[in-house]
Amino acid sequence: MEVRIEPGVVEKARSLAASIVLPISEFIAAHSTVSVERAVLRLLGVDGVANDEIPMPNAALDALTAEQRAGGVARWIARGIAETAETPATVAERLARGTLTAEELLDVPEAAARAALTPHVQAGLLRVAERRAERERLLTRLPQSPAPLLYVIVASGNIYEDRTAAVAAAESGAQVIAVIRSTGQSLLDFVPYGATTEGYGGTYATQENFRIMRAALDATSERLGRYVMLTNYASGLCMPEIATMAALERLDMLLNDSMYGILFRDINMKRTFIDQHFSRMLNAYAGIIINTGEDNYLTTADAVEQAPAVLASQFINEEFAHRAGLPDEQIGLGDAYEIDPKLEDGFLFSVAQAQLARQLFPKAPLKYMPPTKHMTGDIFKGHLIDAMFNLTSVMTKQNIHLCGMLTEAIHTPLLGDRALSLENARYIMNTARHLGDEVAWKPGGIVERRAQAVLADCVALLERVADLGLMNAIEAQTFADVSRAPDGGRGFEGVFARADDYWNPFEEALLPEGRTAAKAAAR
Repeated sequence: MEVRIEPGVVEKARSLAASIVLPISEFIAAHSTVSVERAVLRLLGVDGVANDEIPMPNAALDALTAEQRAGGVARWIARGIAETAETPATVAERLARGTLTAEELLDVPEAAARAALTPHVQAGLLRVAERRAERERLLTRLPQSPAPLLYVIVASGNIYEDRTAAVAAAESGAQVIAVIRSTGQSLLDFVPYGATTEGYGGTYATQENFRIMRAALDATSERLGRYVMLTNYASGLCMPEIATMAALERLDMLLNDSMYGILFRDINMKRTFIDQHFSRMLNAYAGIIINTGEDNYLTTADAVEQAPAVLASQFINEEFAHRAGLPDEQIGLGDAYEIDPKLEDGFLFSVAQAQLARQLFPKAPLKYMPPTKHMTGDIFKGHLIDAMFNLTSVMTKQNIHLCGMLTEAIHTPLLGDRALSLENARYIMNTARHLGDEVAWKPGGIVERRAQAVLADCVALLERVADLGLMNAIEAQTFADVSRAPDGGRGFEGVFARADDYWNPFEEALLPEGRTAAKAAAR
């Protein structure tokens, strides 16, 4: 079941996306951020808290001057190891507490410093590689049910309550569990430490919380005989750090968009572009599937009008992901069933958009989001709209399916709400499993015309973005009707130009040529 689209138009869209991303990539290559540097510390095993409960990665980095940071935090940890023969964690703690200063390490030879750090870099990468191999073994032994994978959210604020809700959802048929983050965490320039039991609208993303949920879902997977995936959010001011923690604790998916934080959380765009690149390099190595955030465009603007912008963003996200080394199989591009249910033939428009994405990104594990904007609190109508969404998903072969809740717009879902939503999805997925293989769209019909029009308008939009430049295009409200300034937003002060001798050994290892060598060493 395919709609006719011109290959030349698709090639032009990808060419435009590449031209849009290229200057951003050049900017990324010349800059780093405090969150990238803290991710380097975490990969080296730096964890815990310093005085006043400040996370140790923050405290250690804050001990360096701006000029010292410009060379990369790895250089100072390496010099500290060469000088003291201590571990990265101990060197970082001494820097944080002031019992060791960067000035004391200025005379350490560069070759000695790099040699001292190399085993610790290899150990950090090995930890990530081992978690990836562990996932692959489990998926072989505990295979999942066919796609679309049924995905539900838990969000109590208390990780232990979330654990209970996650296990109940998995027992009801959920194949992916997402722990939504506490409101406002994306605006924190640090990652809280340890297990947390208080959060508003969600639960804090911490490494201990990841560990607790991973252990619970692993036990549930063994009992159910199928692997249950775990998802969280690598966005906001600590995107690279959260990606690091997720890699170390074997999360399977991360919400990780190139523009979401810019548009919807007012995170500075320069910082976001840098952070998403490093986090995606790590996701590629860890085997983590990213989920992009195009569905959010449809919550702030009309779904019919914004369809070309959704598609343009998908092309841009794909290009950013490829430049970070992510294969198509790990690029979970987003979309949503958000067309006003009062619109005549709105279902056909939704199918056209979903089918178009499936054809344009055939290997991508597409993530399809449920209706939320037009849910009214009428649970019977809401359940019916969710059924239409479920039908669209299975007939167009979406891969990751966030189940809609009949109580959307009323309250945070109860256990029973999730169970009913999963039952609805399971019924549709089973009874219409091969519908998409049995039907053909009418040449020149509504679905085909709509798909062709969206693609054409997408190319026109990409042309405008290419002319303006992506940063200026964002400022001009090109995406989601939201304007952000290149030097505005939160976290801009955490962006810095790299010194000529900047060194990030993990970045070197995660580049395509370095990744091959790192994997060989892990084996």
